[in-house]
Amino acid sequence: MEVREEAGVALVTLNRPDANNALNRELTGAIIATFTALAASETIRAIVLTGAGRAFCAGVDLKALTDEPELLSRGLGLGPQSPIVVAVEQCPQPIIGAVNGAAVTGGFELALACDFLFASEHARFADTHARVGILPGWGLSQKLSRLIGINRAREISLTGNFVDAHRAEAWGLVNRVCSAEELVTEALASAAQIAEADPDTVVALKSLMNDGAKESLGEALEIEGDRGNAFAKTVDYSQMAGRLASLRQRAAKQ
Repeated sequence: MEVREEAGVALVTLNRPDANNALNRELTGAIIATFTALAASETIRAIVLTGAGRAFCAGVDLKALTDEPELLSRGLGLGPQSPIVVAVEQCPQPIIGAVNGAAVTGGFELALACDFLFASEHARFADTHARVGILPGWGLSQKLSRLIGINRAREISLTGNFVDAHRAEAWGLVNRVCSAEELVTEALASAAQIAEADPDTVVALKSLMNDGAKESLGEALEIEGDRGNAFAKTVDYSQMAGRLASLRQRAAKQ
């Protein structure tokens, strides 16, 4: 696991390239420790997650699973309270997944734990749970259909076929397809733009959007109203003039 921090942005790289960044106990532990530490950081405002080598993440290491059959249920854990799910999904800072290569099964689920995805032209996504003979436990069976529609999600999960980067973009799974050389650069640039915004508002807005997405529209609007009213009481309005001037300058450049 490698972590590089600069100007409020952390670049986190899964660094087990010889195994296509497959998840064993050690790498999973490193992911949990890294995101737990970043969540507590007072200086990191946005995060980019990518993989070293040809793959983003090949999922759970099947060799490790063969050697340790209880690795999933008792080691890595399944369900919304799984330590890896909690560490990544409950990280308050926005996480951009920079999918550089194959994201397969558990690796696909790790990508879906990010707030949005950029993909290189070499990225591919596959859900092989049905072919391996296990059920998803980190959210794929529910998140994927909410992103791309139930019929497309069924096709991906029931066939186990790969979806390439351009189809993933067309289906709304990834926001942008980049050249392999520019993927991390573009993801870091987007993260830097997030880091320029008011950090308290960014954290509150991410939480609001994620929590609202779990509810009906009516309930989500109630949550928005309640939190908006509460947040408004904490705003330092003396800072608004400077922020508006900065916005005008930024708009002129765009």
